[in-house]
Amino acid sequence: MKIVAVVPAYNEESRIEATIHDAASFVDAIVVVDDCSRDATSTRAHAAGAYVLRHVINRGQGAALQTGMDFAVQNLGADIVVHFDADGQMQGSEIPMMVEPIVHGEVEVTLGSRFLGTAKNIPFARKMMLKAAIVFTFITSGLWLTDTHNGFRALSKKAVQAIRLQQDRMAHASEILELIRKKHLRYREIPVTIRYTDDTLKKGQSSSAAFSLASNIVKDKFLK
Repeated sequence: MKIVAVVPAYNEESRIEATIHDAASFVDAIVVVDDCSRDATSTRAHAAGAYVLRHVINRGQGAALQTGMDFAVQNLGADIVVHFDADGQMQGSEIPMMVEPIVHGEVEVTLGSRFLGTAKNIPFARKMMLKAAIVFTFITSGLWLTDTHNGFRALSKKAVQAIRLQQDRMAHASEILELIRKKHLRYREIPVTIRYTDDTLKKGQSSSAAFSLASNIVKDKFLK
């Protein structure tokens, strides 16, 4: 099976090359979607050997993933697409265990879980926010998971074609889970390692942004 990693990136010139080199040994191709960075992300990603797509305006991570998934399946013939972050928090060596259940036809989607695996240097406040998201996701989607906003995922071609993201920004994480339920896609959580640093925490989602996101999801789902 052809495995393609899709890496959404925004102003990641200092980390994108290391991310690509980390994942390259475990996939057949890497697609970096530069979401209108103001730095040299595209140049460095191309130099590192990735296919590079660039949004002419900043649309958000959800839109970047959709652009990358479309290209991976339609242009590269991907059988499995792996979502892999650009910031170095994930480990390329864990890609094989993410794709294995899909290769063997056991599921269509695998979802990384830092709480089944390891969350290195995770701040207490971030941990509590992520734990609250577990309950929120169960209420809104009916899926009980141990980690609902982990960007490390793998999807079969069937799942990629079934999951069409409409949420351009961070709400896509909840949207993916909702579509897994609606489309009756088989899924499994996989223990993974997420490594936090001061730099990656600065780029992470704030508590206020998470509250705003949750409010919008509730409005869209229950108040229409």
